[in-house]
Amino acid sequence: MADSNRSLIDPQTLMRIKSLEMRAKKIVEGLSGGLNRSPFHGFSVEFTEYRQYTPGDDPRYMDWKLFARSDRYFIKRFEDETSLRCHLILDMSRSMSFGSLGYSKIDYARTLAATLSYFLTSQRDAVGLVTFDEDVNEFVRARYRSGHFRRLMVALERATGGTSTSLERPLDQVAERVRRRGLLVLISDMLAPIESLQQHLAWLSARGQEVLLFQVLDPAELQFDFDQPALFTDLESGRDMYVDPRTARSGYQSKLTAHLDAIRESCGRLGIEHLLISTNEPLERVLSDFIRARMHAKKSGAGGRTSRPNASQRRVA
Repeated sequence: MADSNRSLIDPQTLMRIKSLEMRAKKIVEGLSGGLNRSPFHGFSVEFTEYRQYTPGDDPRYMDWKLFARSDRYFIKRFEDETSLRCHLILDMSRSMSFGSLGYSKIDYARTLAATLSYFLTSQRDAVGLVTFDEDVNEFVRARYRSGHFRRLMVALERATGGTSTSLERPLDQVAERVRRRGLLVLISDMLAPIESLQQHLAWLSARGQEVLLFQVLDPAELQFDFDQPALFTDLESGRDMYVDPRTARSGYQSKLTAHLDAIRESCGRLGIEHLLISTNEPLERVLSDFIRARMHAKKSGAGGRTSRPNASQRRVA
């Protein structure tokens, strides 16, 4: 699926749209040219077997080639149309409020969550939502029913009130509450100690969950391209620090690289797809990466355990 630069929406333009639902629709329809024409429409619904036609069956699923061979009417049977159960796990801690582009990481992450919700709902998949900072704040169980998408949008639009990030406790709570196997999509900047992250992600994988990680960072965090000395505030602790970027840049970039490498290594060891996203990246491309990861996981039958290079390796030199 090739991207067309002319059809991609600049995130700054996108964020001017107040409605999360409208943002999501523009992204999905901009990528596929409309869901009805999308080559991915219904990718979670697979043909399984035939059964004999009975009055009242939808004739669209009649197999006319089989009728020509057998002179009997047969209907294609499909797997449950909500076979994919996905919970979006959204970091709403204070560090996610940072942004250098006129919008924050949480604005971008919310829009990504809304986009995935809209896309999966359009595929008739069951979608749920978990928001967290130190603990889980809101838990909406995965459903596919009328009005459920609107409930997800209302939950996403609620204001953040988080402080520090603790990935361990929220992941523990998710593991306890989401018992049925499915897809867990974690959206976070991952700017937190990761000593026990591997253990908690391993626990989710051991329980049969497929895990996909979107690590969302601002370009300023990735590049640290500040020029003048300034007073920086740690958004998690509230502590002020006077920093000269020219002397701090090398140490900062070294620590960030080590942090990203540790996350990438942990995810690779566990077979978890890790996608590093900059908030200046068009969301159509992010959705495209998500679709590729899902289709690759379905073909491999390995629950997302792939051997191809991570998208993060393609994005960050």
